[in-house]
Amino acid sequence: MTIVSGPGAAHGYAVQMEISKAFGAILRRNREEKGLSQEELALNCGLDRTFISLLERGLRQPSLSTVFTVAGELGLSANELVRQVERYQKRGSRRTLPRMPSSRL
Repeated sequence: MTIVSGPGAAHGYAVQMEISKAFGAILRRNREEKGLSQEELALNCGLDRTFISLLERGLRQPSLSTVFTVAGELGLSANELVRQVERYQKRGSRRTLPRMPSSRL
């Protein structure tokens, strides 16, 4: 765990939380589009269902190996999954997530 102190510490924490929430929203959207339950995705990835739930709610951050594993199970490259998170974060959190073109899957 990295401990950040100083005037920018609160901002760093806020950005970290925004990324976690964005990743969770994108993970949930892709999982639902594939018709997978949290339990099915977790089983296919060798993870616990509660961990998938924590990721989707932005309460945990995935390791790099988890990003690769989850992306693969969703039919995406890790690069595409991260790009979706970046696009979502740039737009800001919105209640409705835009659908990605099916050619991207």
